[in-house]
Order: sequence, then structure tokens, then C-alpha cells
Amino acid sequence: MQLATLDWIFIVAFFAIFLLIGILVAKRSGKDTKEFFLSGQNMPWWLLGISMVATTFSADTPNLVTDIVRQNGVSGNWVWWAFLITGMLTVFVYAKLWRRSKVLTDLQFYELRYSGKEAAFLRGFRALYLGVFFNVMIMAAVCLAAIKIGGILFDLKPWESVVYASVITVAYSSIGGLRGVIFTDFLQFIVAMVGSIWAAVYIINMPEIGGLDNLLTHSNVADKLSFLPDFNDTNSLWVLLIIPIAVQWWSVWYPGAEPGGGGYIAQRMLSAKDEKNAIGATLLFNIAHYALRPWPWIIIALASLVLYPELSDIASQFPNATLGHDLGYPAMLTHLPAGLLGLVVTSLIAAFMSTISTHLNWGSSYISLDFYKRFVNKNASEKRLVSVGRLSTVVLMVLSALLALQFESALDTFNILLQIGAGTGLIFILRWFWWRINAYSEITGMVVSFVVALVFEFTELGLADHEKLVYGVLITTIAWLLVTLITRPTQTSTLTKFYNSVTPYGAGWGPFKKMAQQENIELNTTKDNSTADLASMLLGILFVYTSLFATGYLIYGNMLGFAILAGIAIISALIIFRIWKRK
Repeated sequence: MQLATLDWIFIVAFFAIFLLIGILVAKRSGKDTKEFFLSGQNMPWWLLGISMVATTFSADTPNLVTDIVRQNGVSGNWVWWAFLITGMLTVFVYAKLWRRSKVLTDLQFYELRYSGKEAAFLRGFRALYLGVFFNVMIMAAVCLAAIKIGGILFDLKPWESVVYASVITVAYSSIGGLRGVIFTDFLQFIVAMVGSIWAAVYIINMPEIGGLDNLLTHSNVADKLSFLPDFNDTNSLWVLLIIPIAVQWWSVWYPGAEPGGGGYIAQRMLSAKDEKNAIGATLLFNIAHYALRPWPWIIIALASLVLYPELSDIASQFPNATLGHDLGYPAMLTHLPAGLLGLVVTSLIAAFMSTISTHLNWGSSYISLDFYKRFVNKNASEKRLVSVGRLSTVVLMVLSALLALQFESALDTFNILLQIGAGTGLIFILRWFWWRINAYSEITGMVVSFVVALVFEFTELGLADHEKLVYGVLITTIAWLLVTLITRPTQTSTLTKFYNSVTPYGAGWGPFKKMAQQENIELNTTKDNSTADLASMLLGILFVYTSLFATGYLIYGNMLGFAILAGIAIISALIIFRIWKRK
């Protein structure tokens, strides 16, 4: 497919602007590690929130949603919509705790919360496990989307797509640090949203689609519009709704939706000016991520069922592409006119660059601060640490590109990542509120979940993906709970320092408080806001879900449903605001 001159102007201008931003902030970002990895810890909530949203809008996200909708309908999105529960828990409970910890990376938390050589081992091992292995897996999945989009839109070979998409990203993220990433994220989000909405509007008005009404009543689409799975189909109900809501959100570690916060979400919270800005950023992120963005992708996915109802239809049109239902999204983009095509391609490049740049900076912070400085060169200068971080971005990108060439499906990759993190999520939730959690708990959870994932992946056990997930959660949770109870607690001095720094609340610290009182250890007094925080969390979940489905009803033309859900969303928001004012 050939791009017009106007399309290329959009793309080239985009690359130039982002590279310029990286150059402009390079001097300040290279000042020290606090600037390079946390942008000086003075970022406002709205800029950080948009940065989080931009990061989670990766080039593979529309492909993933298309894959889900084509196979399981709109209700299939509960496999990721369920993570909103995790997100709201982070907003109203964990955002303030992370900000109080005053760590530079979330892995420094380990030596604040745990003690002994096991804490140091955990920090160093997870620096490589998350910063290199897991991070490379995530970026490879994003690169897979670039490969598929490049193959369809530009007839590029896989290696060409990865190389062309990566060079500028590595350049500005390695020289501009997190500040450059956040500033470019702001522009990327605007371009990405404009592109996806405009593309959706154009596609549904194509003669082949015949408008929104014709799309929604088409025989290939009508049975895929429900927000909930068919309750008469027990298997779909369990796979698409019950397991994600009952098990997945609290038990699985997944990037951008970590139970208890973590990863690049924690990095953004740690970059905030203060607790209020950390909370505001994560709230904005969850609203935009779940309620604002999905519908343009869903509409294009539904439209793809009209033009390409079967995989064979995509294969006949694009014989050289790596086949999969996720190709439905880039296939639909080939129908866009000059100018709009350039904008949409630019938006996909923006999505790719935003996600990759964040993961490069996040992963390099682990390598530089949590591994190199902690275990290799404790006396390394700030300049040296920044250099290690910059070099790490290049290495991580190369590894991700090589791995991407081995992947085939966005949904398959999503399921693999879920399985690897199955059973570890509850540890990340409880470690803030149960004094008995120790470093051995996390080591056990991490090792067992990984081993179980390997066994399920490479052994023919006849289990479906959702069964593997549930069994993985069960096995891993039992293992780390047993290890927690038979191993010694974290040292009292470490727990005291952690408690006085973070001031958590909850009954899980009761035994420790009694022990401290007996030993005349002074602890900070804390106000128990658990009731208000839990109420805000539940109201936040209600607000976002009703906003999400109110938008859906508006698109479907169900004005009564829209009015009812929009009213509930407004009331929920008002109550949250009143609770905040009283705290």
C-alpha cells in the first residue's frame, strides 16, 4: 500500500518533534538519577495521568481488543476490564503509600520492607527478572504489533518494521529520560486519540459498512454487542466474566495493572509532587484507560467482521502477513484515505513509541539503580548511573526486537504474561497491610508461578487457558502462604522503620503493634481511613464501569440505558468528591 505525500509529512514531522523534545530536555534529565528516572519528582497529576494512559495505549492494544471482539464479542473485554478493580485499589489505597515510601524505584521497596540477605537477593533478582526478562517480553509483544501493522500497511519485512519503529524511540528515551518520555506521552496521547476516533467515524460511514445502524444490525455483528457474556453459556460466563472478576484482578501481576501498584505506574506515582498528585494521576489514568479509550477500537473491530468475517478473508487480502484475528485492525486501516491514513499511522507509531519508551526507562532504572549500583558498583557516580541507564535502553530494545520475531498472536502473548504472574498478586496487596509477609513469601511466589507457567506451557495437560490460570493461582498462593508461616518474620527494626515511614493501617499490623508496645518501641499514630478508602474505591469502580457502558448504550442508540448509567456515574463522582473533602 502506498502512502501519499501528506501521510509522510505527518509521520516525518512526528518523528522530528519527538526527537527534538528528547534533545531539549537531555541536559536536565542527565543531571542525576532522580532527574533521569523520576523527572525530579515534581510532576503534576494531569501530566502523569496522561502519561500512564499513553503508555498503556500501545500499538498492540487495538490489535488485542480486535482479537478479543472478533472471537468473543464485546463482552470478551472483561479479561482486561476486570483490572479496573486493581486500578481503583491503587488510586485510593496504594498511591499515597508509594509516595510516602520515598523510594526511587519500586524495587527499593524490598529493602525498606524486608530485611537480611534475602531482601537484597529479592531486589537484585527482580531487577533482572522484571527489568530484563519480563520487560523484554512485554516490549516484544508491542513490537509484534508493529510487525503486523508494518507488514499490512507498508509491506515491510518483520525486521524492517522493528528497526524503523525503534530507532527514534531509543534515541529520545535514552537521552531525555523520564521527563522526555512524559512530555512526549502528552503529545502522543492526543494524536493517538484523535487518530483512533476519526478512523472509527470514517470506517463506519464507508459504503461497505453503511453507517452505524447497519453495522449494529449486521448478521456478523448483532450477536457480539452484549456487555456481558451469555449467562446460558456456562463456559463463556466463567472464562469471560467470573474468573476475571473473582480471581484474576487480585491474583495476577500484569504490567499497568499490578495489584498494590508497581512497575511504571509506581514510577509515575513516585514522580508526583505529592500524595494528592499521585492519587489524581492514577485516578485520571483509570478513568481514561477504561471509560474513554476502548470504544473506537471496538467499533473498528466490529466493522472488520463485516469486511473480513473469517481469517481466510484476511489471508486472501494480505497473503504475506502473519495470520491472526488481531490483523483485523490494521486490515481495516488500509481503507482510510490519504491524510487520515497518515494521521492514524502516526497515532499507532505514537502508541508504540509511548509504550516502548516508558518500558525502556523503567527497565533501565532497575538495571542501573537496583542492580548495577546496589550489587556491582556501590560508589558509582550519578553521571555513571545515568550512562548505565542509557546503555541499558539500547540493549533492552535489541533483545525485545529479536524476541518479537518469535511471537505470533497478541492474545496468546497476553495469556502467557497472565500465566507467569498468576498467584503473585495477593502478595503485592498484603505486604503493605500484613506484617508477617516477608522476602521469602515473594521469592516463593515468583519462582512457583514461573515454574507452573512453564509446566502448563510445555506440557500437554489438556487444560484450557482459564483452567491453567486458576490452577496456577491456587498452587502459587498455597506455596507462598505456607512458606510465609514457616519462615521467620522480617526484623523488628526494619518493620518499625517501614511502619513509621509509610504509616499503613489495618488489622494486619495488630500483632506487630502489640509486640512493639511490649518492647517500648515508638510507632507513629495513624488515622484509620480504611472505610473511606474502601468506599471511594467501590464508588470509583461503579463510576468508571457505568461511564464505560453508558457510552456503549449511547453508541447503540439505547438512550434510556445511557441516561440511567450516566446518572449513576454522576452521583458516584459527587459522592467520591464529598468523601475526599471530609478526609
